[in-house]
Amino acid sequence: MTWDWAVFLNDDGGGRTYLEWMFQAWGWTLAVAGCAWVVAVLVGALMGTLRTLPDSPVLSRLANAWVELFRNIPILVQLFLWYFVVPKAFPAFQQVPGFVLVVFALGFFTSARIAEQVRSGIQALPRGQRYAGMAMGFTTVQTYRYVLLPMALRIILPPLTSESMNLLKNSSVAFAVSIAELTMFAMQAQEETSRGVEIYLAVTGLYALSAFAVNRVFAFIERRMQIPGFIVAGGTGGH
Repeated sequence: MTWDWAVFLNDDGGGRTYLEWMFQAWGWTLAVAGCAWVVAVLVGALMGTLRTLPDSPVLSRLANAWVELFRNIPILVQLFLWYFVVPKAFPAFQQVPGFVLVVFALGFFTSARIAEQVRSGIQALPRGQRYAGMAMGFTTVQTYRYVLLPMALRIILPPLTSESMNLLKNSSVAFAVSIAELTMFAMQAQEETSRGVEIYLAVTGLYALSAFAVNRVFAFIERRMQIPGFIVAGGTGGH
């Protein structure tokens, strides 16, 4: 088999090279994943927190329903629901760009998984953390904001790292609704050039590079946020 990496320097028929097209597609992949990550973290943190409220059973049940709904439906099905069904059911969404609908689909799907991590992180903390906040005169909101969530965040950083990498890879489903990201580029460029090996190897490399960068960023954050001597095991901890 002969390699022809010069294929990336060929014109794609639209006034750009395949290399330029690939990097534009990479930008769309990062944009979809980045925006969906923001949605996932914000919604996931909220739902995960609501699931641990001791005196709000209604809110806790609603948050549980959110998690069970979005994590038990395949992401591709959710994407099609957002893209084809929601605009039909709610005409106002017909004016929403497809990019935004993809972000919602990926963000809400991932938020259910992050919510579970946040719940586990909060419940892993010693009960004394909550009581300490209450003893200082904090409200429930203040106790979560200043005491519980900052500690839980440190606990869930490793699984959050994996979830963020998964979100980056899951962004490839956007090709199904014609978002011009890396997977769509690979499929179209391979059909036009018949150089599938080079195209898919290059795209695979960009996905791997992106995931590695996410991993390194979170590893840096984890080192910076680590509390020396803090241990969570068997319901006890301290620092």
